Amino acid sequence: MDIRTNWTLSEIKNIYERPLLDLIYDAATVHRQNNAYAEVQVSSLISIKTGGCKEDCAYCPQAARYQTDIEVEPLMTVEKVRQRAETAKANGASRLCMGAAWREVRDNKDFDRVLEMVSEVNDMGLEVCCTLGMLTYEQAEKLKAAGCFAYNHNIDTSSDNYSNIISTRQFEDRIQTLDNVRKAKLSVCCGGIVGLGETDEDRIKMLHTLSTMEVHPDSVPINALVPVAGTPLQDNKKVQIDEMLRMIATARIIMPKSVVRLSAGRNEMSLAEQALCFMAGANSIFAGEKLLTTPNPDFDADRQMFNLLGLTPRKPFKESAPVNELTEIAS
Repeated sequence: MDIRTNWTLSEIKNIYERPLLDLIYDAATVHRQNNAYAEVQVSSLISIKTGGCKEDCAYCPQAARYQTDIEVEPLMTVEKVRQRAETAKANGASRLCMGAAWREVRDNKDFDRVLEMVSEVNDMGLEVCCTLGMLTYEQAEKLKAAGCFAYNHNIDTSSDNYSNIISTRQFEDRIQTLDNVRKAKLSVCCGGIVGLGETDEDRIKMLHTLSTMEVHPDSVPINALVPVAGTPLQDNKKVQIDEMLRMIATARIIMPKSVVRLSAGRNEMSLAEQALCFMAGANSIFAGEKLLTTPNPDFDADRQMFNLLGLTPRKPFKESAPVNELTEIAS
């Protein structure tokens, strides 16, 4: 299947609105044609600096302006990150993602410490992913030189809906950071969140933005909102499984070689619901008790699920080239 970056909104809408079973079947077919379908990347996400963020992202309990139960914690030590990385690796993770509640990266001692963390974890043979907010091309280059493999910077929602969710930065700021990341030849991890109060049209437009980038994101996280008391979206309804399936399946069809990550909200799903997500094309998860600050299934539960479903963990650095340069994998 050819990689397309010229999808139209109407084409994506037609895919997204297919009868659900047909959509899952089509996505599963595309998945098997382009990927080792039973192979799932296991990532572990840790919060290296928690709370106190100046942003006003309506979904985030780490924003300083909201009254939540999150306690502000300073930047972790390199040693503590190394210990967390050892635990993650021992439990089958191939990627360690480090998140800091910053608006943007600043050239200071904290960033120098993050570069040390990156180098330390890279030396352990794990893929290193960082999500630190906005960053310049020069900062992206420094991360790359330290051994960073990927950078996460989600667009969250459609450009039309963005200002309803965040006012302290612009949608274009997200795109500029992604351009800086790609220019520095870091693997791009970029997806969004379902359940912010957006319409189906917003979801389709978000997928359109991702699938019409010059190069598809190497990894596309699909998050379900986990409402947190004290945030503006605390009363939003739980995202239903059919909504997640439509997002995952559509993403798989229009971005056939990208890693589609079943991310936040997985703790609320039954094993059968997760199995449907894997069938629909998800081939990555976050494992470990917490996803930054929200609950997540632990390693043992995921190990049992993998055994039951016949899934195998993907090894680190399996594909180092951007998705558009990969050859097709026969399943």
